[in-house]
Amino acid sequence: MTEMVTAQESPAPLVQVERLCKTYGGERSLLGAAKPQLRAVNDVSFAVMPGETLGLVGESGSGKSTTGRVLLQLEAPTSGDILFKGSNITGLSKHLLRPYRRDMQIIFQDPYASLNPRMTVGDFVSEPLIVHGVCPNRSERQDKVAALFRKVGLDPAFMKRYPHEFSGGQRQRVNIARAIALNPAFIVADEPITALDVSIQAQIVNLFQDLQDELGLAYLFIAHDLSMIRFLCHRVAVMLRGRIVEIGPCEAIFENPQHAYTRALLSAIPIPDPDLESKRHPIAFDVNANLPPQSAVLEPVGDGHFVLRG
Repeated sequence: MTEMVTAQESPAPLVQVERLCKTYGGERSLLGAAKPQLRAVNDVSFAVMPGETLGLVGESGSGKSTTGRVLLQLEAPTSGDILFKGSNITGLSKHLLRPYRRDMQIIFQDPYASLNPRMTVGDFVSEPLIVHGVCPNRSERQDKVAALFRKVGLDPAFMKRYPHEFSGGQRQRVNIARAIALNPAFIVADEPITALDVSIQAQIVNLFQDLQDELGLAYLFIAHDLSMIRFLCHRVAVMLRGRIVEIGPCEAIFENPQHAYTRALLSAIPIPDPDLESKRHPIAFDVNANLPPQSAVLEPVGDGHFVLRG
């Protein structure tokens, strides 16, 4: 009798980034002087599994948003490879990249700047349906947009309103409705709650979780708020000056941080108790004195937990 194999193979990554680099500058000015180079993303590698939320954290200027934009091919990488569902999409033309656009979406930080002030929010959400030939019938398209509004917690009666008639939280819900209009598998959320009030932030984060549970979405969630990262994410990657210095399961990062920069970030999380907050002593970290050498590599320190060491 043939022995049955009971062990299940682990699923393949939905998104895989391999040695991604993005450099700005270096070209010569009109006077012939070479502009200084800035390596915003420096040899970054990670994977996002189906239905997973990977948090990307780090101080301003660490390369988080650039990583998200390059991953979606909104900017061309200087080097490296980006694989989506096993296919290398690096350097594809707009025509060849178009089928992948349906499966990969982005939500930006500023909900008002993301909207077209001259379009009704209903037309804004329906635009990707028109571009990709989904719901060509106008009546069918209106029904689809109305369903999207209900899914993100908005009244479909608001579809004929303009962006200036909404609050910040409502505008971000409109952006989320547009992002899920084509049933994507992967969304880059580029600090989507930073510009919102604290009470609204919690509502939007809960909406992200509900949509993930319902639609099976995977997120690259870029944020400064580490408390939200801990609440929402399955894994966390910590970036410093364009490099990932630590990556691993969320609890491992928060309970057992290995890199000095990660410990410094975690020590700066505010404590909602005035007495404890007054006694808190954030860990100092001198970035310039502790930059990892280019030869440093991510080494395993636990199950799925890696830290950059050189």
